[in-house]
Amino acid sequence: MTRLPLAACLALIACPAVAGVEEAVEGHILPGFERFASEAADLAGAASSDCTAEGARPAFHEAFDAWMGVSHLGFGPVEEDGRGLAIAFWPDTRGMIPSTLARLVADEDPAAGDSESFAEVSVAGRGLYALEYLIYDEGFAGYEAGSYTCALVTAIATDLARMADDLANEWQETAGPALLTAGEAGNATYLSRAEAEQALYTALQTGLAFTAQQRLGRPLGTFDRPRPRRAEAWRSERSLRNVILSLEALGELAEALTDAPIPRTEEAFEAALEEARSLEDPTFAGVEEPASRLRVEILQQRVEAVSDAVAGEIGAELGVTEGFNATDGD
Repeated sequence: MTRLPLAACLALIACPAVAGVEEAVEGHILPGFERFASEAADLAGAASSDCTAEGARPAFHEAFDAWMGVSHLGFGPVEEDGRGLAIAFWPDTRGMIPSTLARLVADEDPAAGDSESFAEVSVAGRGLYALEYLIYDEGFAGYEAGSYTCALVTAIATDLARMADDLANEWQETAGPALLTAGEAGNATYLSRAEAEQALYTALQTGLAFTAQQRLGRPLGTFDRPRPRRAEAWRSERSLRNVILSLEALGELAEALTDAPIPRTEEAFEAALEEARSLEDPTFAGVEEPASRLRVEILQQRVEAVSDAVAGEIGAELGVTEGFNATDGD
C-alpha cells in the first residue's frame, strides 16, 4: 500500500518545533514500520507460493530483522488489540506456543483458512515465534506441502502482514501526528511536549532493559543453572542477531532524541555493539561454559552501561525519567 509522506499529511497542521520528536518520528519510527510492513508482506507472499519450512525461512528472517527495528516501540498502535503479543509472544514462560500449535494441527482448526477467524486465535499461535516453531522446531518442521501445517504457516504469515500493515498505517495517519502535535489544542494523547518526549525516552530505556534482562538474562540464568534454551529464537539461531539489531535500532532512536552532544551514550553503544559483534555464539549456548559465559555477562554489563549513559545524557537533557511501560511487573 502506498502511504503519503507524513509531511504531506501534516501540511495543514501547525507543528511545534519539538526537539527530537520530529526526527524520531520521521527518521526512525515511520521508516521502521514501513519496512516491517513491506517485509511482512513479502513473507506472506513467499509463504503463499511455498509454505514449506525451507521455502518460508529466508523471508521469515527478513521480516524478523525488520521487526527488530521497531520492537522497542511498544506503545501506541502496538498496544492496541494486543498486537504486540500477537506479533512477538516472547518470553513464553509457560510453553504456550508449542501446545497451542500442536492443538491447532491436531484439530486441523479451520481458522487457518479464514483470516478473520485466525485473528481471534490465541496470541501463542500467531506471530513470529509461532512461525519460528513451525519452520525450525524438529517436532513441526518436517511437514509437507499441502499439509495442514503448511496452510497454518501461510495463515500466520498472512495475519502478520495484516497487523504490520495496520501498524504502518496507524503510525502514519494518527500516532505519528499525535506525537508531532503534542500539546496542541485537540491532542488528547499527548497533552504536552514533555509527554511526547517521555514516551520516546521510555521506549528507549525499555528496549535496553528488555535486551539486558530478557535477551541476555534469560539464557544466562544463574552460574549454577544456566538456561541456554531460554534464549530468544534459538531454534532459528537468531539470539545474538536480535541483540545486535535491537542495539542498532535503539542507537538510532537515541541519536534522534536530542540535538545535544551525547558522547557517553555513543561510546556506550559502540562498546556494546563491538562486544556483541565479536561473539561467535549465535544462540548463547556457551553460557554453560565459564569462559564463554563471561563474554555474555560482559555484554549484558555493556548494555546496562548504555542505559546509564542514556539516563545521564539524554534523560538529563530532556528532563525526563523512564515512565511506566508494558513490561513493568513481568
